[in-house]
Order: sequence, then structure tokens, then C-alpha cells
Amino acid sequence: MDEHTKPLAEMRGVQLTLGGRRVLEQVDISVCGGEIVTLVGPNGAGKSTLVRVLLGLMEPEQGSVWLRPGLRIGYMPQRLSVDPVLPLTVRRFLALGGKSSGSRVNEVLQEVGAGGLLHAPVRSLSGGELQRVLLARALLRDPQLLILDEPVQGVDVAGQTDLYRLIGRIRDRLHCGILMVSHDLHLVMATTDRVVCLNRHVCCSGPPEDVSGDPAYLALFGSSPGLAVYTHHHDHHHHLDERIAPLEGRGEGDDRPG
Repeated sequence: MDEHTKPLAEMRGVQLTLGGRRVLEQVDISVCGGEIVTLVGPNGAGKSTLVRVLLGLMEPEQGSVWLRPGLRIGYMPQRLSVDPVLPLTVRRFLALGGKSSGSRVNEVLQEVGAGGLLHAPVRSLSGGELQRVLLARALLRDPQLLILDEPVQGVDVAGQTDLYRLIGRIRDRLHCGILMVSHDLHLVMATTDRVVCLNRHVCCSGPPEDVSGDPAYLALFGSSPGLAVYTHHHDHHHHLDERIAPLEGRGEGDDRPG
């Protein structure tokens, strides 16, 4: 198996019960280097719980979680609560718990489009600005696996599109694997390589153009007659069995209607 087709992280048969309620049931999921896997599902489907299990913050009662030895993970949480009276600047926030140089912090902020926020108080940031700063914080770990829990939460539609494009560029530059949790189905379809539809168990998974027509997906989300599905194409395709095959007749980074 080629090095780039081996999983960075893998869950097999994971099961978890909280408060007498089954929140994850026989869940299988994996993420390889260079692919974006997006986890979708209704509220209460277990998406954030799955992320916590993968990060080792929760222990499954059944099944296994495997991470490539020495794997560097960058994590962007769903939300961040900052005490409004805490005088915390973006620079100080990004320095907490890390050893990144000032030049490295500036470089990452520039990459995520937040270069002018270095000295801004965290409490003064807009929703979109805060999400970019949180993404920068995850990138400071130089991750091989990037885990993004609702990365565009609180961001307007135009900002959401920009952030998803940015995430795609980060994948292309770092060749990292990305596991992303999202509710923005129509926008996610344009960015991801593989969709996993979760409702406590995996209902369906595959390329976005396939999942969008799957009966299990439609049963959960319905269909929008006017909604076009666009897919992001690059120079290879990820099969469900983790094989990667080259695409013919498409240039790298092409974005075309699926």
C-alpha cells in the first residue's frame, strides 16, 4: 500500500452510550493524508462525540481507535468561550501552550486571512475573524491531521465559502488529512472528497455526488430542487477502500460542476 493511501486515523466498530442513550453505534471511519472527509448529520447524531473519541477525550465502550504513531493533530473546536473582561489579544491567545515564534504566528495569520488581527482583543472579534484565528491556532501545530468541528459556525454565507476554499488550499499545501464536521451541506459538497453521513451509525458514505442521492441521506435531509451539487476536483480520486487513482482529463485544482 502506498504511504499516502494509508490511514492517518481510523475507527472501527466504535460504540458509546451516554446517559443511557446510544450515541455511537458500530461506527467505522478513516482519514488518509491529502483527503478531506466531511461528517454530516442532524443535531444529536453524534458528530462532535465522534471527534472527541478520535481525539482520545472520550473512551469508547466497544471498538478501536487507531492513530498513526507520532501523528500531529491540529484541532479547531466548535466554539470558544472567552471571558469578556479578560484582556487577551490574538497574539497572546496563539502563544498559549505553544512555542511558535512571532514570525511563525504572523505567517499563519496571514495564510488564514487574519494578518491584521495580531494585536486585536479576542473578545472584539467577529464570528468570521474568530474562526480564522482558531484555524490559525490549529495550523501552528503543523498538523498531519486537521480536525475541524463546525469551522464556519457564526460566519455569513460569503465568509463560509471563503473559509471552505481556504481549507481546501491548506489541504493542498500541507497534504494533510482533514476531518471536518459541518451542517452546511450545499457548501461542503464543493470542498470535500468524501462525505460520511452519521446518525449515531454511519448511514452512508462516499463521494459527495453519490451521497447526495443516497436514500439514507435523502431520508435525513430531504432534497432541495434548486440546489446544485458542485464537487472539488484535484489530481486523484479517493475510493471507499482507501485506494487513490489518478483522474484523467482534469488539471489539478479544477473546480467544476459535478
